[in-house]
Amino acid sequence: AFYKDRYSMSFPSFGSERMGAPVMAFVRIDDREIELREPVMDPDLLIIQDPTLFQAIDVFSGLKDDGYVLINSTKSVESLGIDDALKHLPEGHVVNVPATELALQYLKRPTPNTVLMGAFTAMRSDLFDMAAVEKAILEKFPGKVGTMNVTAAKAAYDAALAKVH
Repeated sequence: AFYKDRYSMSFPSFGSERMGAPVMAFVRIDDREIELREPVMDPDLLIIQDPTLFQAIDVFSGLKDDGYVLINSTKSVESLGIDDALKHLPEGHVVNVPATELALQYLKRPTPNTVLMGAFTAMRSDLFDMAAVEKAILEKFPGKVGTMNVTAAKAAYDAALAKVH
């Protein structure tokens, strides 16, 4: 977001649960400086890294009627059992991408973060583009690791783009 002259702020939310419990993280992106530092109660977009959370918590609570949902899964929305919760969203606003599988393929590790960033960029190209994502990844992970992450993010971008349009 910074590379597209936007402001952003991210922060995790940890409950008092045991280690290994679900964690939520929030990101705000805006054209103006962000001063609000509380949890996002009405998200525009949800990125679900672990679809087993559907059974544990109401991940769709507060999602806007024109919101977006990105799911790390090879399964369809119907087979995940969440089609009723998402049927009100516009076409192309719900995308599943096998991010963990892509991470294993390109990174040789089950770390889907940058992979999901690529898919997110395809869904919300109004916020930033792959050039900005690539620049951010390479700044954070210089060298071979960065290049591998960029390749994985681009693969997810292409996979998501095919489902958005």
